[in-house]
Amino acid sequence: MGLWYPRGAPLSLTDYSNLHFASCKLDRKSTSGTCHLLGASLISWHKKKQACVALSIVEVEYIAAGTCCSHILCLKQHLGDFGLSLSKIPLKCDNTSAINLTKNPVQHSRTKHIQIRHHFIQDHVSNGDYEIQFMCFID
Repeated sequence: MGLWYPRGAPLSLTDYSNLHFASCKLDRKSTSGTCHLLGASLISWHKKKQACVALSIVEVEYIAAGTCCSHILCLKQHLGDFGLSLSKIPLKCDNTSAINLTKNPVQHSRTKHIQIRHHFIQDHVSNGDYEIQFMCFID
């Protein structure tokens, strides 16, 4: 078993982040998921019920994008060990408000409740490590 990469095809890392808002019927916590593609091959995926109950879809999408960001950092380090240097890695997200929150650190009073630990993604976007892009997901 292994991953097949065509000769001469560019190796680019593309990441996707998505969620199911309040998917657990017992505690109303959301489930977020991420997947990471190197070229056209899936190399990593992650699905987890979030630790806190979110007050809005924007908050859940933002937390899911932050989780994806941390996985990208790990993958970027591993790929660097193989001599692959990647920058401006696209992270696909389907919520424009969450995308705008990553690009604009000054937000309205509606986002003050989001914990500071989730805002590290803003730093990586401003440094050019990631490029958050909109993508419509169909369930």
